[in-house]
Amino acid sequence: MSLIRYQTPSSVMWPSLNRWANLRDDLDTLLELPFLSGGARQEQLFTGWTPALDLYQNNDNVVAVVELPGMRKEDIEISLHDGTLTIGGERKAQSGGNGESATRTERFTGKFRRSITLPTRVDANKVNATYKDGILTVTLPKAEEAKPKQIQVDVS
Repeated sequence: MSLIRYQTPSSVMWPSLNRWANLRDDLDTLLELPFLSGGARQEQLFTGWTPALDLYQNNDNVVAVVELPGMRKEDIEISLHDGTLTIGGERKAQSGGNGESATRTERFTGKFRRSITLPTRVDANKVNATYKDGILTVTLPKAEEAKPKQIQVDVS
């Protein structure tokens, strides 16, 4: 005979959900400690920020799409060296004006740098970049030797 501990019906239905809620509460408490308040908390936990980047390719191009909301195109740097695309820049903090101080800040600011090795050779002279609505799109045409070639088969 084995003994089974009694559990109330509500905790039996969602035991894993309760554990996640407890973990979230513990993390919230930890992050609101006095020695980790305000800007010091962000500086200790995050040394910078990393924008999301997607990389696509088709027969002719490799395309990088980067989320950079709230940035000006003048603050974005793009370079291509030895098959590595590097995108960097700095998003500056915005103040509320009129001497206001932030009660809560969740948007990352500061310098960033993303480097990604391209999956194939590209023609550096034909690279094109556009920035619209906070989305940077870098189109990198594949080098001729990297493009797929159609080979005819002779029947004899």
